[in-house]
Amino acid sequence: MKYTVQFSEAAADDLERLFDFAPQRELDSATGDLEIPERALQAIKDGIAFLTSSPFACRKAGNSSFVRELIIPFGHAGYVALFEIVDSETVIIGAVRHQLEDDYY
Repeated sequence: MKYTVQFSEAAADDLERLFDFAPQRELDSATGDLEIPERALQAIKDGIAFLTSSPFACRKAGNSSFVRELIIPFGHAGYVALFEIVDSETVIIGAVRHQLEDDYY
């Protein structure tokens, strides 16, 4: 079974914020590597692709069996995508955060 993955407006804003931040962080670093943001983007894409086939394999987030978190490893921390399995065909991503951010929920 294949699921369609959709992004809420808030999740799309999160991705834009993350993608804008990553290159600037590297430019500000003494050892900046501009390939890192590209690799981060690919890690997120690969993680999201996993949801098209196996969203129930991700850990539950809260009381509902349909609200879950996808851990996306990258470097020493990575990212977390909060999503809901809406029906047998649709997954909606509600938020995407770097694992070190405080305001995930």
